[in-house]
Order: sequence, then C-alpha cells, then structure tokens
Amino acid sequence: MLALWLENNSISIRDDLPIPEPTPGEALVKVHLSGICATDLEMVRGYYPFKGVLGHEFVGEVVKAPQNSDWIGKRVVGEINIVCGKCDACRAGRSHHCANRSVLGIKEKNGSFAEFLTLPLKNLYPVPDNMPNEAAVFTEPMAAALEIQEQVQIHPLDKVLVVGAGRLGQLIARTLSLTGCDLNVVTRHPQQRELLQRSNISTVRENEVEPDKWDTVVEATGSATGFNLARLAVRPLGTIVLKSTYKGEVQVNFSALVVDEISIVGSRCGSFPPALRLLESGKVDPTFLISGRFPLSDALTAFERAAQPAVFKVLLDPMT
Repeated sequence: MLALWLENNSISIRDDLPIPEPTPGEALVKVHLSGICATDLEMVRGYYPFKGVLGHEFVGEVVKAPQNSDWIGKRVVGEINIVCGKCDACRAGRSHHCANRSVLGIKEKNGSFAEFLTLPLKNLYPVPDNMPNEAAVFTEPMAAALEIQEQVQIHPLDKVLVVGAGRLGQLIARTLSLTGCDLNVVTRHPQQRELLQRSNISTVRENEVEPDKWDTVVEATGSATGFNLARLAVRPLGTIVLKSTYKGEVQVNFSALVVDEISIVGSRCGSFPPALRLLESGKVDPTFLISGRFPLSDALTAFERAAQPAVFKVLLDPMT
C-alpha cells in the first residue's frame, strides 16, 4: 500500500505498507480524497510525537466491514477520535477526551494519507449522494468550526473578531457569519481578504484592530502573536476561543486576564452530523478553499505547496 509516512520529523513516500485489516467493529475504507491541514504541517515540525501515516481529513468508500456488510460500498467520512467507551470521560459523555483514545493520523493510529485506512463503524457517517468528494473532505474542519457555536453563544448584536484567515479561519468566519453577528476577520494576505470579501465578510489588518472592543475573539493562527492580538482585542468580561494548537509554550499575563475577567475556551473537534447538514445545504461551500490537488505519490510536493504562505487547502488523491 502507498502512504505518506512520518518518522523523526521527516516525511517520506512508502509503497511497502500492508493494507490494514479491520478488527471486529471496524471498517476498511478506500480513501478517495484527503486534505492537508495546519495540524499535519505542525506534526512534521514536532508538535506531537508520532510515527506512522499522517492525515485525518478524508472521504472514502467502505470496502470491508466484517460485522456489518450493509456499509460496503457507502461513501463515508469519519470522526478522528477512537475511544474506549469505558473510562470516566466516555461514561460521562465526554468521549472526545477519552483517557485511552487514539487519534487518526495523530496518535497511535495510521491516518488518511494512504490508499486505505481503518476506523470503527461508530466513527463513520454516510456522505449524501449529492455531495461531491471535494466538499465532503471538508467535514472534519467544518465540524471543528461549528464546535465554537456549541461552546459559546454568539448573538446577532455581538462584536466578533476572528484572528487568522487561513484554512480553518476561513471556515470559522463563514459559519459565524450565519449568526448575523458583527463579524470581522484579521488578514495578512490579499488572497485571504479577497476570499472573505466575496462572502461579504469584513476584514481588518493587524494594526487596525481596536483594543478592548470585541465580545468574542476566535484565535486561529497557531502562533503566540495571534494569541497576543486576541488578548489585546477582547473587552473586559469577553471571551477568547482558542482553535490553535501551539508547539512549545506561550507566555500569558494571567493577572491581566483575572482583572479583566476574561473567559478562555479551548475548542477542538466537533460533531459531524451538523457539519454534513451544513455542507449539504450549500450555505457554506468550502471548495473555494482548494488550492491544489496532487496524487498521493506526489505527497512531498503537496506538503511543500501546503506550507507556502496564503495557500489554503491542498488535497491528496490516492486514486490517481
């Protein structure tokens, strides 16, 4: 099997991996498309120690399901956390924080930058027939964007700032715009501004951000400077939502956070059904973010492309 392999902060193409065999309760999925995200780039830089096949955003087709043949032939997407169902977090309904979880392409589970992958059937969701693969592959990041509104109430009168207009920031902005809030997005590159302005979303540059003004600030840059800007922007009694994962440590003035009574909300994975419904509705079409499509055999070039400034979503196609 062909796959992109990560080991010692270095990626390589391998063609000697066996096709994984699904265990009871799992399915074997033939990958149709997979997306490179910021987390994948950070994994190569050492964000989390992992040896194996990268990738967690995918759409594919079930080709084997030992305990449920009804799944065979279905196009599917899949939630990335494989949970035990037995620990305190799982029993309390917090399975995304399962103490024993593995995570597709991130922790103890080979991912989607391969011809095939396995996942538990309970992690899989059928893709609507009318949804193209190019839209379905965005289900995981769309779910992550929608998770913000599960955690924080956004009202039409709220002033909301999104810091970061990259892959995820663009999706976050479009999902938040559906609330009718007074929304602005901090951009660095003309391409980012152009895409947002096409959707009638207002943009500001970093030096134009007014301090102590915003009810809710979403930080989606993955950088300490992004967090610092979010802290500058949020008003007293406001909320900062962190969608970033940072390598290393970020210096924070906690005394100022206490004095201003700032709420900080960590936000990670989201639920797939709302994301699929939104994608099917067409209210947010993520395909405008596709900056390139490469065969899996050319994944090293694809990663170079994805790491360039102002490049959005780069897709890997194992079918070509």
